This record gives sequence, C-alpha cells and structure tokens, in this order.
Amino acid sequence: MSARRLRELHAQPPLVLPNAWDAGSARAIAAAGAQAIATTSAGVAWAHGVDDAGGLDLATAVATVRAVCAAVDVPVTADVEAGYGDVARTVREVVEAGAAGVNLEDSTALVLDDPLVHAERIRAARAVDDELVINARTDTYLYGDPTGTIERAKIYADAGADVLFVPGVVDLPTIAALVKESPLPLNVMVGPGAPSVRELAEAGVVRISVGPAITSAAYALATAAATELLTRGTYETLEP
Repeated sequence: MSARRLRELHAQPPLVLPNAWDAGSARAIAAAGAQAIATTSAGVAWAHGVDDAGGLDLATAVATVRAVCAAVDVPVTADVEAGYGDVARTVREVVEAGAAGVNLEDSTALVLDDPLVHAERIRAARAVDDELVINARTDTYLYGDPTGTIERAKIYADAGADVLFVPGVVDLPTIAALVKESPLPLNVMVGPGAPSVRELAEAGVVRISVGPAITSAAYALATAAATELLTRGTYETLEP
C-alpha cells in the first residue's frame, strides 16, 4: 500500500496503529480491522531472540518488514530504530520491501542523541522518498530532559519529518500542551492506564500506537500457559 494512502489516514485522525512483530501478528491485526499497521522494533527483536535497542540488525529488520507487507493489504510503517547506521540504505530497503512510512528515533543504545544528528537522519530518509511518511520519535521523556521536546520538534519539522512521536507521556494535560506547541502532528504510545483513544483524539492527538505492548502481552500469555502446563499439568490459562 502506498505512502499516499498512509498520508490520507493521518488527515482523518485519529490513526490508530496496533504494532505487529511478524507476518502472523500483522494478519491478526489486519483481521481486527486496522486501517494501517506499524511494526515494533522491540517486538521484532524479541521474536528473533535478541534484545531491544541494539540487538536487531538491518537484514532481520528488513526481512520482517517485507514479510509483514506481503501478509496484509493495508499500509505498513516500519520501525527502523535510529536507522542502523546508514539511514539512506535502511530507508531505501524498507521502502523496497513495501513500507509506506518509517519511525526514526533520536536515541542510540538508550542515550539521547543531539537533535542535529537526528535531523540529518530525517533528511537522509526524506531524500530517499518524497511521499514517505516520516515519524520522528523523540525520547526526551524516556532518556533526557522533556523541556527540549518542542525545540527538537521544530528542528525535525525543518528537516522534513511529518509527525512527532513522543513515547513516555500519557497524562492528558502534557499531551494537550504538546499538541498545542508542536509544529508537527502528535503521535503518542499507549497501554494499560493511558487515556482512551477518544480522550486522546479530543486532546488533538493524530496518531496512536501501542509499541511493544501487544507483543509483551502475547509473550506473557505464552509464559503463563507454559508454566501452568509444566507445573500443574492444567490448561486454564488457555481458556478463551
């Protein structure tokens, strides 16, 4: 599916993006009615038995994006972390694999990068594809000083980003302030305890994703079911 279609969905907010980690999870999410799907780098890493934030390599990331895109008929936006070194090559390969958008983050190995470094990543991504939807993730609320969020948003907007992704913030007053001050539409990451989709939409959030939350829940179920089977010899965890 084209980047143009993904752009159209951003223009009809809220765009709710359940995150997939392989072709099977993508098909399940599409069957549930998702209009678009985002991949989660954490989930992809876990599915391949490696750690998040550094364990995943480009070849594995691209292969997963290709499998997800081939499995569904909705636009897919690919989480490519900080670009795996050569951002232009990474973006080119995921676009060739079928991605309509990318998520690029401004931290490396859990350390916040200089915003000008990330701006260069965004420029490199934009140079690959004019229509590609670039979701500029800033980890100011996770690893740095949140007071710098809007300044980073301005720098990233000037570099060619389409959306500002701010994980780590879920309180409505802060979200409303970010919506008001950001030069870019806002993407937030949600999970248990976060405001509802309707509340976030009313606050002006354009894009809502869950990151690795669905993946975590799936693996938690697998662990609980296996533990029950191996210790008690029963199967109650698997009851619908």
